[in-house]
Amino acid sequence: MKLGPINVTIEGGTSWPLPQMTPVAQHFERRTLDDVDRAVATQMNRLPATDLSGKSIAITAGSRGISGLLEIIRAVVAELQARGAHPFIVPAMGSHGGATADGQVAVLQGYGITEQSTGVPIRSSMDVVETASLDDGTPLYTDRIAVEADAIVVINKIKPHADFKGTHESGLAKMISIGLANHKGAVSLHDHGFAQFHNVVPEAAERLLEKLPILFGVAILENAFDELMQVEVIAKDQILNRERELLETAKQSIGRLNFPEIDLLIIDEIGKNISGEGMDPNVTGRPGSRLPGFDAPEIQKIVVLDVTAQSHGNGVGIGCADISTRRCVESLDLGAVYTNAITATILEPAKLPMILNNDEEAICVALKTCNRITPETAKIVRIKNTLEVHNIWVSPALLSHVNDEDSLSVAGPAHPLEFDSTGRLLAPQ
Repeated sequence: MKLGPINVTIEGGTSWPLPQMTPVAQHFERRTLDDVDRAVATQMNRLPATDLSGKSIAITAGSRGISGLLEIIRAVVAELQARGAHPFIVPAMGSHGGATADGQVAVLQGYGITEQSTGVPIRSSMDVVETASLDDGTPLYTDRIAVEADAIVVINKIKPHADFKGTHESGLAKMISIGLANHKGAVSLHDHGFAQFHNVVPEAAERLLEKLPILFGVAILENAFDELMQVEVIAKDQILNRERELLETAKQSIGRLNFPEIDLLIIDEIGKNISGEGMDPNVTGRPGSRLPGFDAPEIQKIVVLDVTAQSHGNGVGIGCADISTRRCVESLDLGAVYTNAITATILEPAKLPMILNNDEEAICVALKTCNRITPETAKIVRIKNTLEVHNIWVSPALLSHVNDEDSLSVAGPAHPLEFDSTGRLLAPQ
């Protein structure tokens, strides 16, 4: 999609006296897991003994960027092979990857998950089998290739969801009920709407756990630095109970912006590898579902500058921004964006915000349209993305808050916002 020059008439033009930005560290707990192989091996050895000799085992791999996911998959593969099993990988990401088998393989390749890197086949299909149903009769579907395997290992990150709050949000239950359901099953469940997902997701997972040959689950938790914090192998009959507990740990571990209010939030990049909605509403306070429960600062304007390469043009979530740029919007694959939004039944994240010619223009117009601010009082925060909020940049109007908070500290000297000759914002110094 190509856009021509965008000519707008603005009183005083598109310029604004931009302040210097100071690097600030946000202090979060930083517990990490270093030895993935040992953690997986130790916990798998605690599971009840099962004869896996000659058995085909489908291992799920989703569309989220997860720290250490390749290493975790390799460790699970190694342990299964040591027990005589024949594991393989199935993409389990609902409608992502353009809702095509090849598109989902391409998403995994973007994370380095290939047949070469894992040593096992990747078998991708959008075919599904009706496996169970909800109490109201809603059919529940599962990937045909996974169903035809002798057993299934479910792997996913446990984290707060971008659109609803409940006892089971993003995690193993969602992977079982939606990720493994491919496009058809994801559409079927999303038809209930996110306002019902706090009931739908655990109910669907419970029904499917009764029917599917799930061997065990592997829960992954990250810290606020987007680093691997915990890996836990969970027996099939404990998945739902344990996930409920791990979600509380995950909620306490995510990164946030520790400010009560922000006039302008500049986000360098959004993407499906960052959040299901491109930018995490647990950070921005803007869920596409518009449901309550997202604790974040009051933000007047959000500017989004780019979409990650790992998203393959799926910039869903850009609709939750106020302003973006021609370069960013021209990089979008609207088919992928719309497929994702239609499947989820929430269209807000797929809408296009106001589009300006370049980063500098977008930032200046955003500030001009903030209310009750001056160049001296404007509270501006710049972040790389909503996963990496431990290092941020703030304007002078926020420094008094930084100095008053133990969770914040100045990390270096101030620098101006710098742009290249095309108006593109340069990487922070």
